[in-house]
Amino acid sequence: MEDDFAMAGNWGVIGHAWAIDMLRRSLLKGRQRHGYLITGAPALGKRTLALAFASALNCEAADIPARPCGECRACRAIGRANDPDLIVADGEKGAPLKIDAIREVTRLLALKPYAARYRIAILADFDQVAPLAQDALLKTLEEPADHAILIVVASSAERVLPTIRSRAQTIPLRPAPLGQIKAALVERGCEEERADLIARLSGGRVGWALAAMRDDELLTYRGEMLDTLRDIVAGGRLGRIKRAEALNKRFGKDKASVRGILETWLTYWRDVLLQCHESPVKPCNSDRADEIRSLALRIEPASARAALESTSRTIDALSTNANVRLALDALFLDYPGLD
Repeated sequence: MEDDFAMAGNWGVIGHAWAIDMLRRSLLKGRQRHGYLITGAPALGKRTLALAFASALNCEAADIPARPCGECRACRAIGRANDPDLIVADGEKGAPLKIDAIREVTRLLALKPYAARYRIAILADFDQVAPLAQDALLKTLEEPADHAILIVVASSAERVLPTIRSRAQTIPLRPAPLGQIKAALVERGCEEERADLIARLSGGRVGWALAAMRDDELLTYRGEMLDTLRDIVAGGRLGRIKRAEALNKRFGKDKASVRGILETWLTYWRDVLLQCHESPVKPCNSDRADEIRSLALRIEPASARAALESTSRTIDALSTNANVRLALDALFLDYPGLD
């Protein structure tokens, strides 16, 4: 059960009670830092937590434990991402932030607040930012203005410069418990069986679960990608190469989408491996249970494990400068079934 202390206020965050608890205690003691690094997998709730913390920092409620109140001018403005003392920096069209954009953030952060206690900057997907551009933050972290608070959001702390990590308080978010996600979806009107499936598919990613509840197309798309995986495994060498070509043509310029597809496939291979070992654990992709069972009967556990590991390595490779087409070619030829 989550700590009641962490549940006070209107944070609007599902899971991550320990992180909320830590941040609220720092507010109560007046010991908040000038730099924070929130890390965790995509769609885990990092940005939601960052915005909630920004609301708590600038909330106008007199009672500190009640912050963020969700009703004052600052809370409403931050909730709309329309507050003059909040700077949210994203890369353009999915590209990483450039050094000029980061320099502009540091310039704005140095200005005095218009109406709030703090000027707060949130920098998204910082692990994708080039090291030289990351370095532009260093002076702000070394010599922060009293009113400045910087929140860096990243999927991986390892890809953030050590000089930045050492000057920021790291908050490593973990997947939220599936029971909490399911309960939150049901509370929002989702039918229980559907909520159970979405929670399992989410892998603890709250953002993905909420998006899937609201948008049927997300689950339809996921089904399409699993059908593609099924066809890849059933196909021969030439068929697999053609599938790699088609996916590259459709998504090759959007590595984030390709990684998302592979993460979906990762859950599928985990389910297959568990079924190979006759695990009693309910599969994540519970709506594909018969298909997973059938595949597990046709391949060896070692082949399922190899497919799982190859998929994971390809996800890591696509976080660098790996060529999407070549990575998919190699992955599909690694998958079982060619013999």
